[in-house]
Amino acid sequence: MNNYDFKNLNTNTQIMRYFIGFILLIGSSLGLMAQETAITVDELKNHIYVLASDSLTGRGPGTDGAAKAEKYILSAFADYKLELLGENGRQYFDLITGAKAGEKNSVIIGDHKAQLGEDFLVYNWSSSSSLKADLVFVGYGFDIQEDSLIWDDYQGMDVKGKWVIILRGDPEPDKKDSPFILFADDRDKVLKARDNGAAGVVFTDPSYDNKEDKLPKMYFDKSATNIGIPVLYIKRSLMSEVLKQPVDSLDTKIRGRMMPASFATGIMLDATTDIQLTSVKTCNLVAMLKGSDPILKDEYIVIGAHYDHLGMGGPGSGSRDPETMAVHNGADDNASGVAGIIEIAGKLAGIQKHLKRSVVIIAFGAEESGILGSRYFVDHPLVPIKSIKAMINFDMIGRLNEETKSISIGGTGTSVQGESYLQNILTESGLKAAFSPEGYGPSDHASFYGADIPVIYFNTGVHTDYHTPADDADKINYEGEKEVCELAFNLIVGLANQPENLIFTEAGPKKRTRMGRGLKVTFGIMPDFTSTDGKGLGVGGVTKEGPADKAGMKKGDKIIGIEGKPVGDIYEYMNRLKSLEPHTRVSVDIQRGDEKIVLIVEL
Repeated sequence: MNNYDFKNLNTNTQIMRYFIGFILLIGSSLGLMAQETAITVDELKNHIYVLASDSLTGRGPGTDGAAKAEKYILSAFADYKLELLGENGRQYFDLITGAKAGEKNSVIIGDHKAQLGEDFLVYNWSSSSSLKADLVFVGYGFDIQEDSLIWDDYQGMDVKGKWVIILRGDPEPDKKDSPFILFADDRDKVLKARDNGAAGVVFTDPSYDNKEDKLPKMYFDKSATNIGIPVLYIKRSLMSEVLKQPVDSLDTKIRGRMMPASFATGIMLDATTDIQLTSVKTCNLVAMLKGSDPILKDEYIVIGAHYDHLGMGGPGSGSRDPETMAVHNGADDNASGVAGIIEIAGKLAGIQKHLKRSVVIIAFGAEESGILGSRYFVDHPLVPIKSIKAMINFDMIGRLNEETKSISIGGTGTSVQGESYLQNILTESGLKAAFSPEGYGPSDHASFYGADIPVIYFNTGVHTDYHTPADDADKINYEGEKEVCELAFNLIVGLANQPENLIFTEAGPKKRTRMGRGLKVTFGIMPDFTSTDGKGLGVGGVTKEGPADKAGMKKGDKIIGIEGKPVGDIYEYMNRLKSLEPHTRVSVDIQRGDEKIVLIVEL
C-alpha cells in the first residue's frame, strides 16, 4: 500500500470520509463520461451469439474455433482503439492436450508376444521406459495399515526391481460403503507398488468388472506428469493363459478368504512403454487503456474473463455429459464474461482521458484446463506484476435471476476496503449481492490472488446447463448482464481514480474442507496445478494460520516428500494425504529454490 495504512486511522469518521471520497470519484467520472459510450443489450447479444455459435465448435484451446474467437475479440479491442500488448495482442503459451501411445511399445510376456490395442495398452501416465524382469502377483495391490483395516499384499514378497500384477477394483465390488474404495484407484495402487520397490505394474480385470474382457478406455487427465514407472494393462484372457490359471480363480480365492494371496509367478515380462504427449499453442489476449495521471498511469487495474470452453466435450473434457459428443457452446461459461469485458472496455475507452490509472483487459486462454492462461500471465506479466493493484474477474455473468436480482461477488476479503466499496456501489444499483471473502476460487482471479493482488470475482450462479451442450446464447439474461456490467464499470472507474490503492489482505477458507473423498486432514495450501515436471507439487498459496503456515511453508515452495515418501505431483500428494491422521505430526520435504529443507507439519 502506497502512503496509506488503515491501521493508522483512529476514527470511523476518517474511514467514512475515505469511502465518501471513493463514491465522489465515481460520480465525477460518470459525469465526465456523459453519453459518449454505453453498454447495450444489443452489443452484448451480438458478442455472445458470435462467441457461442456452433461455428466456433466450443472454443477448445488450439482449435480453429478458438482461433476464430481470438480474432473476433482482438477485432473488438481494435474497434475501441485499445493498445494491444504482447505480440499484436496475443501472449502465447503451450498447453499439453493429450497423451498417446508411441511407436516403440512392445510386450513379451512369457512366450507370448502381445499386440498393442488388441492384447494390451499403456496408461497415459506411464513412464516411457524399458524393463525386463520377473512378474509377481500381488492381488489388489493394497498396502493398508489403518486402525480399522489392515491388508498388505506385499507382505513377505520380494518385488524390488520387478513387475507386479495387480487386479483393478477392490474385493467388495457390491458394497457401496466398502472401506477398500478409498484405496482402489489405479494411480494409488501404482504409487504403493512403487513405494514397495516395484519397477513396473501390470493391471488386469476380474470378470465381475469387465465381463467382455475389453481393453479399458484411457482418457487424458490433463496431467503432463508421469508416475515414474511403466504401467500396462493386459487382457484377462492373455494373463490367464500366461499364468496357466484363470484370473477369476485368483480373484475368487482372495474374495473368499478376504485376505492377500500373493505369489511369485516365475514368469518374465520384457516390455517397452512409449507415451507421447501432444500439445497446442494457445494464448491470452491482452490490451490496455493507458491512464492519464503522470504517476498513477504506471499502476494497473486488470479486468479479465476466459474465452476458452470445452470444445466438443466427451470423456476427460470436463463436460457433465461426457458421453455426448456435441458442441459445448459455453454461452454463459464464458462468452458472457468476454462480452462483458469487451463492453466495459468500450465504455472505459469513452472516458480514457479521465482515467488516472491504466486498465489492462485480458481474455484468458486455457482456464478450463486449470486456469493456465491466467497463471501464465502472472508468471510472465506484460506489465510489472507489483504495479497491478486489483484484478476484476468475470466468469458466468449471464444468468441473473430476475426475481432475486442477486449476484455472487467473490474475493471481498482480499482487501481491507473491498466489501465496503462494493456495498456503496450496490446502493446505486438494483442488484443484491452475496459476498464471499475467499481469494481462491475456480476461476482466473485465483492466479492473481496467489500473487498477493486484491481480487473481485463476479458470477451470477451455476445452473443445470453448466458444462453441457445446453449452455446456449438464447438462454442468457441480457438485460441482467447489462446491469452486472454497469455495476462492475462503476467499481472499475472508482478503483482507477481513487487516491489510494486497495490494501491486500489474505482471505483463505474460514473452515477446513476436505480436498477429496476420504481425506481426514489438510495442509491448508493451494496447490499450484501448473506443476508439470513430476518433481514435486508447487505451493500456490498458504492459508494463514493453517498447518502448513504454522510449520513455515511458503508460497513458491515445492513439496517433494511426505514422511520420507516422494511426492511427484498433485496425485501423489493426494495419495499421501489419505494415509495421514488428524492430530499427528508429519515431516514434509520441501524444495525452496536451491535449498532442500524439512518442515514438521502438525495436522
